[in-house]
Amino acid sequence: MTDESLKEEILVNVTPNEVRAALLENGVLQEVYIERSARRGVISNIYKGRVSRVLPGMQAAFVDIGLQRTAFLHVSDIEQPRNDEDSDDVVPGIRDLVKEGEELLVQVVKDPLGNKGARLTTFITLPSRHLVLLPKGDSVGISARIEDDEERERLRSIVSELLEEADLACGAIVRTVAEGADADELRADLKFLLKLWSVVQGRCSKTPVKTLIHEDLSLPLRVLRDLVTSDVEQILVDSKPDFEAMQEFAETFLPPIAPMLELYQRRRPIFDLHGIEDDIRKSLDRSIPLKSGGYVIFDQTEAMTTIDVNTGGYVGHRNLEETIYRTNLEAAVTIARQLRLRNLGGIIIVDFIDMEEPGHRDNVLQLLEQSMVTDHARHQISPVSPLGLVEMTRKRTRESLQHILCDECPSCEGRGFVLSAETVCFEVFREISRQSRQFEFSEAMVLAHQDVIELLLDEQAPSLSTLEEQTGKSIRLQPEALYLQDQFDVVLM
Repeated sequence: MTDESLKEEILVNVTPNEVRAALLENGVLQEVYIERSARRGVISNIYKGRVSRVLPGMQAAFVDIGLQRTAFLHVSDIEQPRNDEDSDDVVPGIRDLVKEGEELLVQVVKDPLGNKGARLTTFITLPSRHLVLLPKGDSVGISARIEDDEERERLRSIVSELLEEADLACGAIVRTVAEGADADELRADLKFLLKLWSVVQGRCSKTPVKTLIHEDLSLPLRVLRDLVTSDVEQILVDSKPDFEAMQEFAETFLPPIAPMLELYQRRRPIFDLHGIEDDIRKSLDRSIPLKSGGYVIFDQTEAMTTIDVNTGGYVGHRNLEETIYRTNLEAAVTIARQLRLRNLGGIIIVDFIDMEEPGHRDNVLQLLEQSMVTDHARHQISPVSPLGLVEMTRKRTRESLQHILCDECPSCEGRGFVLSAETVCFEVFREISRQSRQFEFSEAMVLAHQDVIELLLDEQAPSLSTLEEQTGKSIRLQPEALYLQDQFDVVLM
């Protein structure tokens, strides 16, 4: 259950090419959503695709849905034909379920990330405010965040009866915000979703392959549908057209939310409130300082995210164990917030500072779990491993904040380092020696970064003179302002 004192606020900033939404808890930025007109996400979009390749070794298929890269469909994401005669122990292979050239109605569950195409499923889901319709399902699920057993049973009973009334073989998931909702609200949601599913089916039968059948809502409207909970007190929007569209959407589908909406008209930019812009910039840093003097290091790799906690200059308590314990407690809260803010997903390994007291380890892990309670992304935290590491997973559906806002560094190409000026000097020497053996020339001109040239004129000047004597060639040096530190050319004159 969320803390009763939790107060949430949502700010929506709209510009011609970009929409950003910020979720704040008690005035502190927790999550940022960014949607750019040139690169909108495709999660929850429904496509009519064609199977281009079936890979039995991977138990998967590649499906062309009209995007730049073919999308990925795993066997576990494919609906299996219902047959009472089949044994539950027999798991069909990918070739038993799809064929190359076959047309499929699929939904995107994960945006393209890096060099990977979108992840697909044939289990279509259609979300509304209170429910998620499962057209190909047959059961009613209840959000795990609704913890009261009586409320869970009440909601399950209502939704089951509504599905029986509709006389359709489908299932539904009751969302967290449905807690306390009455039968009329749930009936209205279900009626809307069934009509939407009928429209999707009609479009699928008439639309050519590799075509978008149904597109999810734009970011401002998704904010109303997915992010607004009972803790939200205010939704500020700095664009009049978007404010009016959100107001119309809320009045039509979500009447209780409409009073929360407010048009932001002050001269100060909306994301300057609460220091949101500064928090976004800091979230791109590798190191996050702690108030106590310690710091936390975040490293994203292709396989996982690693997080390292360090005491830094924090030596303020009675003994080392107490210092380490206090640093880890502060780091646990910071890590939970940064995971949400940076939208880090997949496998995450946290290396807290080693603690001797078992009680301290348990308390740090418990605080990390408590700090993650309000996270919208599904996550799982494992106990501390024998090596003292905390292993966790967080569902990754869209790109991290770093991948959205940043490009790979052209200097280091994502390695995080460049060759030192001294190393480049030695490479220059080797290149001149190599050229002197292969070609006839009277003079060599070295074009390099200013730091490399200065080193050649200073510390490496004796080595440069020796090289001139050995090769019998004159060597000139010229700094190039546009060269990177590890970039150089040797021009033969």
